[in-house]
Amino acid sequence: MDSVTAQEQPAPPSPGLPLAVALANTLVAVRGKVRDDVGTPEELADWLASHTDAPGLSVGEADLAAFRALRDAVRAVLRAHAEGEPVPVAEVERINEASATAPRWPVLTAAGTGIAVVQRTGRDGFPAALAALAHGTADLLGGPLAADLRACHGPGCVQFFVKDHPRREWCGPGCGNRARAARHYHRQREQSV
Repeated sequence: MDSVTAQEQPAPPSPGLPLAVALANTLVAVRGKVRDDVGTPEELADWLASHTDAPGLSVGEADLAAFRALRDAVRAVLRAHAEGEPVPVAEVERINEASATAPRWPVLTAAGTGIAVVQRTGRDGFPAALAALAHGTADLLGGPLAADLRACHGPGCVQFFVKDHPRREWCGPGCGNRARAARHYHRQREQSV
């Protein structure tokens, strides 16, 4: 992973961020350059452990390539959806293929005085983790949050977000600040001409 200062680090995903958006946002732009936050098998294992029910997976370069291919497909589909463009059929098929590798079903478990629902799958390991990511994409695009999915149009940003407030225009405060600063700079420049 590139060495960057704390100020250049992208903000961590907000709690409750849809899984498909968290997956797509593993590509970040720092100082105008796109960087992969999941650049090694170790980083992939850590990311999967924190975002899916797949702790302690042993993954290799081939798994990293499969993860990136799924992420790229999800990014293409999210971007098309957010921009109101035709959805790329080949990328939808890639997501569907990953989704089909591990069927899942809900299991009720006793949780104190209540009930918890846990998703179970017939597959183990990495295919189940990829399937969970694909299922998350289907849940997002087929659910009520699909209408609020946005691509950030902050200067140089490559992130996605779910618009959770009527005035929200960017993925985070940093992009909003950069956009306001750019507008101010252009206004000042036009006035001085």
